Amino acid sequence: MTATTLSDIAQPPNRRRRPGERSTMRDVAAAAGVSVKTVSRVVNAEPGVRGDVRDRVLAAAENLDYRHNLAASNLRRSGARSGVIGVLVQDLANSFSASLVRALEDAMRPHKVMLVAASLDETTLREQRTVENLITRRVDGLVLVPASARQDYLAPEIRAGFPIVFADRSPRGVDTDSVVVDNALGAFMAVDHLLAGGHRRIAVLTDSAAIATAQDRLRGVRAAFAKHAVEFPEDLLRQGARTQDDAARDVWALRDLPEPPTAIFAARNTITIGAVQALSERAERHTVALVGFDDFPLADLLDLTVVRQDVARLGALVGSRLLARIEGDTSPPVHDVLPPTLVVRGSGEIAPQPAPAG
Repeated sequence: MTATTLSDIAQPPNRRRRPGERSTMRDVAAAAGVSVKTVSRVVNAEPGVRGDVRDRVLAAAENLDYRHNLAASNLRRSGARSGVIGVLVQDLANSFSASLVRALEDAMRPHKVMLVAASLDETTLREQRTVENLITRRVDGLVLVPASARQDYLAPEIRAGFPIVFADRSPRGVDTDSVVVDNALGAFMAVDHLLAGGHRRIAVLTDSAAIATAQDRLRGVRAAFAKHAVEFPEDLLRQGARTQDDAARDVWALRDLPEPPTAIFAARNTITIGAVQALSERAERHTVALVGFDDFPLADLLDLTVVRQDVARLGALVGSRLLARIEGDTSPPVHDVLPPTLVVRGSGEIAPQPAPAG
């Protein structure tokens, strides 16, 4: 018996496709001289098809540029799965968000699950509309870094058993799986380190006060001051920095105070970059101590002391938890809290410098 070649496969009779129209399973069946059911078994890698018939179907599919509609096929099966999950983060351009998405991608790839990722930009309405769009498009589950203060709107989906895992920020108003880093502990470690180095005038720059992680980090800051029996300098607190430029302006203003800070705790990676920018512009990189929350590319080359979150582990745990729920795990919600790490590189170890003579 000779092997089937592409030239042996005829175009299906009485079937003319319009320009841009894809071939269908029916077209492949007609070209291969088999039933549509047989084509379905071949493209879905099901058993029960002879080798020569399988070869003939695959050759016909290749000749017709057929692409199997995996989503439609999955939805017809008993599990009714799409093989796609939604991942909603704050900003895909941010190194933390990008690292989280990559960690999830690595976790999902062995299971042939695809990711659809989107940025929320700390916008409640965008979060709710994007969640609704993804659910109506039949994703198998969601990973959510919420922008909203409460997520009660998800209660019907959670009651219905739709898999949702929160990452980086804990759920509020609903109870579902979450994996977060101990933000209060991380901020405590950063400021405790500066206080132990002799600093008392420590500026604290945070994200919006409405964001849960910013609240947790400020709580850790105050706990560190309490440990050292040092009064927290409220005049050095700046909240609401959303961009690198916002943070740079805050640092300029703080360093121009009559009694400027000798150290800075930047409670987000974007804020840290803005602080580095301002200190560099002022030629103060080596005279003002700086500790940032979140590691990021090039932070080591800048000798930045940072509180590092294990994003790879966070993403792996989120992915594992979501896959278990998709597979039918109905056990009570699990809330994992991961410890951060203080990475000492030099910027946080600069000793307090006397204020320049006025």
